[in-house]
Amino acid sequence: MAKALPLLKVSGTRIIDETGREVVLKGFSLGGWLMMEGYMFGGRNTPEHDFRASFEKALGKAELDDFTKTFRDTFIREKDIKTIKGWGANCIRVPFNYRLIEFEDRPYSLNEDGIGYLDRIVGWCGKHGLYCILDLHAAPGAQNAAWHSDSYGKAELFNSEANKDRYLRLWFFLADRYRECGSVAGYDVLNEPDVGVLEEHKVRELYEAVTKEIRSTDTKRIIFLEGNMWAQRLEFLGRPKDDNTVYSIHAYAPIDFTHNFEVGLRYPCKAYGVMWNKDRFDMMARAYSDFVEKVGVPLYLGEFGVSAREGCCGEAEWVRDMLEICKKHNLNWTYWTYKTIANYAYPDGIYRYLGNPAWVNRQGPVAGWETFPHLWKKEKGSMAFSWLTENFTLNKNIFSVLKEYF
Repeated sequence: MAKALPLLKVSGTRIIDETGREVVLKGFSLGGWLMMEGYMFGGRNTPEHDFRASFEKALGKAELDDFTKTFRDTFIREKDIKTIKGWGANCIRVPFNYRLIEFEDRPYSLNEDGIGYLDRIVGWCGKHGLYCILDLHAAPGAQNAAWHSDSYGKAELFNSEANKDRYLRLWFFLADRYRECGSVAGYDVLNEPDVGVLEEHKVRELYEAVTKEIRSTDTKRIIFLEGNMWAQRLEFLGRPKDDNTVYSIHAYAPIDFTHNFEVGLRYPCKAYGVMWNKDRFDMMARAYSDFVEKVGVPLYLGEFGVSAREGCCGEAEWVRDMLEICKKHNLNWTYWTYKTIANYAYPDGIYRYLGNPAWVNRQGPVAGWETFPHLWKKEKGSMAFSWLTENFTLNKNIFSVLKEYF
């Protein structure tokens, strides 16, 4: 049993614990667990609610509930938290869908089964000495128009008073629930908002409102605020009104390389007419670093990751350069992501599932999670077994680099 984790707080541009010791958060996101994304399971990138609706239409609600519980109970377990701690990491980021906490068609209702998984991960982190950051990956109405916010094709959070109220009430509930949990480093209140530059004030105003809501019950946890345009633009945030705030960015540049959209690119590489290398990343990081120094907040690289091509295209070099930049500019960081079905595009997990059973079926035409409704009743035992991390393969090429920086 680990000792109780000391409370973290912001001091200027650093995060410190109760003794005044600086703590640089380093670890992994647990992507795909409490917020499913198609590519992580070998399928198309469609919203999670579409997948669930198709599953329920095919097999009924009871089987959907059985699938949901089985998947969540097997994909991430306590031994995964022990593994991450054993590697030397001190933090995990936990992406979750608001539908985990409340039912979409019943505003302000509590999904007891869903909240139990957040309780579970918070408890495991406390037991094994890891901090966790709770990351709202899909908000009511959606904060961007993409599938990974489980949207209906529009970002309807910022323009709907009903959605904003649900969002604020959700964070009050979570902050009130976890305000005494030492393992909770803080709240990443909104993943990758994306609105036009002229509407950035809507994001800032919502951040001010949610900060006020959280602080009405939890005065101690850090609040993590992501930039607009997929966590890229920070300047519109200015100086935070709350002095226990961290600003967060994500880094996947150049996306044609990190997501393997342009096959054959080798890092360092030329893309979009410019050269992408450590010097360019240092220049970009310096601009962020200068800004947070000016406004007096720490900086957190909440996501960065790369599609694995068996080490043949400079993936490890890209990761090393990103980590060197983090070290130079004193960035906290979490790698995206811990585990995925191995795929041809999008960032891979540090653990990858390499097999090709019927519920992966990379050759298609139906692949990945789109096969689940057709196979669940017949193959549920084998499917559940395949989701255990011991059946995934560690990407030693990337892992060896990450481990140097823990």
